Amino acid sequence: MTKVWSETLYDAFGQHFNADKVLFESKTAHQHLLIFQNAKFGRVMALDGVVQTTERDEFIYHEMLTHVPIFAHGGVKRVLIVGGGDGGMLREVCRHRSVKSITQVEIDQAVVDMAIQYMPGHSQGAYDDPRLNLVIADGLVFVRDTKEKFDVIISDSTDPIGPGETLFTEGFYANCKRCLNKGGVLVTQNGVAFMQLEEVKTTAKRLAPLYKDWGFYGAAVPTYIGGIMTFAWATDTKALRATSLPVLKRRFKRSKINTRYYNPEIHQAAFALPQYLQESLQSASKAR
Repeated sequence: MTKVWSETLYDAFGQHFNADKVLFESKTAHQHLLIFQNAKFGRVMALDGVVQTTERDEFIYHEMLTHVPIFAHGGVKRVLIVGGGDGGMLREVCRHRSVKSITQVEIDQAVVDMAIQYMPGHSQGAYDDPRLNLVIADGLVFVRDTKEKFDVIISDSTDPIGPGETLFTEGFYANCKRCLNKGGVLVTQNGVAFMQLEEVKTTAKRLAPLYKDWGFYGAAVPTYIGGIMTFAWATDTKALRATSLPVLKRRFKRSKINTRYYNPEIHQAAFALPQYLQESLQSASKAR
């Protein structure tokens, strides 16, 4: 019999899924992990009652959080992924042949293992890529202690509750800056702005003192309900956000990467934010 699973992210609003078949459910060392089959979205992964990814629409999120910073930069050799245990972000980074080294820091080995077993389409063998160094550790501790430098850092964390909470702190953002090479870019998952506006404003307040150019871009991901998903953008090289359309097209064509959502036009348009969000960010930066 099909069971109805309800997401618990918001108190007064939410979404329901038919869990046609529960494939895996367990309390790991860090969080409650659930993977189930749904007729519309395929296999769904939830952590602590919150949808993390689905087979049907994961490509939107993973393509936008990966390709925007890499194509804007234009010379990425070393990438750090914090979180992203489902493997989708790693898959997209691995598609860039110019990237020579990938470090992924994931706090929960069980997420990696179960995603490979039950959602193999996310990683598509990326965990076997020889460029990868997989580190099972706390991302906050890693960026604090490492001596390595990166061209792009992607924080693919859960929402700022549970294990993901520390990845939204000023200390994490400051240590990411220390780990960036000159001209490097930090991008982070930052929730659905309409529903989680205070989280976006808090991130703005914490990034503003640290980076010369900071902001947000967005994409609509169906299972992240309530409006556009926002991604934080932070760098000391202001020109990267203004990378021209002809340059983006040239880099995209040269990469020979086939995408389902990302393209150079979407890249540029993603930085155009709705007025309510622009005004909130302006007030947040002034209030710091």
